[in-house]
Amino acid sequence: MIYVGPCDCGTASPFLCVRFLAAAPLSSPRCFPNHTEIPVMAPVISVSGLSKTYASGFTSLNNIHLEITRGEIFALLGPNGAGKTTLISIICGIVNASSGKVAVGGHDINSDFRAARSLIGLVPQELHTDSFESVWATVSFSRGLFGKPKNPALIEKILKDLSLWDKKDAKIITLSGGMKRRVMIAKALSHEPQVLFLDEPTAGVDVELRKGMWDIVRELKAAGVTIILTTHYIEEAEEMADRVGVITKGEIILVEDKAKLMAKLGRKRLSLHLQHRIDSIPEALAPYHLTLSEDGWRLAYDYDTKGERTGITSLLGDLRTAGIRFVDLETKQSSLEDIFVSLVNQ
Repeated sequence: MIYVGPCDCGTASPFLCVRFLAAAPLSSPRCFPNHTEIPVMAPVISVSGLSKTYASGFTSLNNIHLEITRGEIFALLGPNGAGKTTLISIICGIVNASSGKVAVGGHDINSDFRAARSLIGLVPQELHTDSFESVWATVSFSRGLFGKPKNPALIEKILKDLSLWDKKDAKIITLSGGMKRRVMIAKALSHEPQVLFLDEPTAGVDVELRKGMWDIVRELKAAGVTIILTTHYIEEAEEMADRVGVITKGEIILVEDKAKLMAKLGRKRLSLHLQHRIDSIPEALAPYHLTLSEDGWRLAYDYDTKGERTGITSLLGDLRTAGIRFVDLETKQSSLEDIFVSLVNQ
């Protein structure tokens, strides 16, 4: 008899669990190796010509090409319905692609599913897990699915790091939404994956837990774990990511080093705090496309940092000519969120 219990992928996909258990004994290191050597310079994830079209005719992904380097934090950003979750689900072997190839650690996700999947930890958006199991049993079971030997010390550390230790004996059904998400993270970490997918991992959790989660992410990166992150908190991606990919309408429109992206597409804003309030911007200043605050005390000027001339010197001269004086000024670099909104709205 085959026992179908909680699945590491966190989705209602018991056939995957059966597949794991029926393929080889849980203790088999050949099925789920403890370590797989991946050349440092080789991409740990390689996606080529990937497309997904449903029976209805809707195309969720269109000809995706993507390589993710070992040990990096890669932020995949896109609006709702852009195809982020579908892409992650295909890479993790949960959803079948219509065409294209995916390899994880050099293992084809279709022809060498077990080896590829053993390298992956997934924290999905959905909070699917066995409601009547304890936290400890659920996380421990997920580790066992990958042929890993029991390691109570590791499970204890993971639960403590995620502020779940005092809930280790609690049934999942009794936990809050935020705590259930912590359990999903613990499950994904239980088999010590080399690649970790975080699909909106901090949705519905408090600020303190988000900070703790990112501390763990930094530790994992330092240990060489590759992390692929999707999040609605773009400031988190701005702080954490090494590279950024932007997907919209099923197509990846940009993949770039974060620092280079900020330098290439970023703009700055000059804010002027006026000496006297004004009701409107003089017509002579129209070429600068200034923005006046609602209270009439501040003017804002956006300029391109890559241009040969920023226009600031001429602006200040024209302000003086218009009789507008200011008492203070400050500049601010555009954020990753500003760049993201600009890209998806093009």
